[in-house]
Amino acid sequence: RVGQIITIKAKVNRAFKTSMEVGIKVTVQDVLTNVEKIVSVAYATYVAKPVGAGKIELEPVKLLSTDDHLEHTLAIERRRIRLGYEQVFQNLMQESNKEGDYYGTFEEEDAVSTDLTHVQSIELVQPPHANHHGNTFGGQIMAWMETVASISASRLCHSYPVLKSVNMFKFWGPSVVGDRLVFNAIVNNTFRNSVEVGVRVEAYNCEEWIKDQARHINSAFLIFNSVNDKGELLTFPRIKP
Repeated sequence: RVGQIITIKAKVNRAFKTSMEVGIKVTVQDVLTNVEKIVSVAYATYVAKPVGAGKIELEPVKLLSTDDHLEHTLAIERRRIRLGYEQVFQNLMQESNKEGDYYGTFEEEDAVSTDLTHVQSIELVQPPHANHHGNTFGGQIMAWMETVASISASRLCHSYPVLKSVNMFKFWGPSVVGDRLVFNAIVNNTFRNSVEVGVRVEAYNCEEWIKDQARHINSAFLIFNSVNDKGELLTFPRIKP
């Protein structure tokens, strides 16, 4: 909230051959009560930008404490799980394409059509949105994604949804200053007190925009809750494709 102190700490947990895992912890401190609490923990994967065609191989991380050793060990497990999720997701997508008739039989009383939750937004990447390489800040893209996903979720709960987690957030390619970014969000499913919103991001430069040739640069799944004035979780309606 306004007036609170936010502290962001980041460190490299483990360097693989050409990529590294960076752990990020965000805490917030109330200046009136001096109470400090963790509000977010995330793990980001980076690769070094090569000068030429070859990839840059990274040096191992020096482990100085017990916590360093623990995070170093957990990093390889998180990598294994992340890659496993990606394979499972690809398999599910292939199977769903084979079973196209399934969705035509879906019927549930009072279910809300997902078409009503579709939201599209277009953003122009300008210099303040980019780093010193000219590439769009990943955090800026995530902020735009959260905005469009929040609007999509609000069309179900008719209140202000609260972001709880972001899953399978991955960059498939870069975007640069001058690109137009198209964000498409839609509710994938509801789970009583939570809702999953899928967001797909496509980029166009001027030539690609004229030719309607999109570059898929990012996708993610955002999980939201919604609460009433008493802080109680609201129930989301069922949805139908």
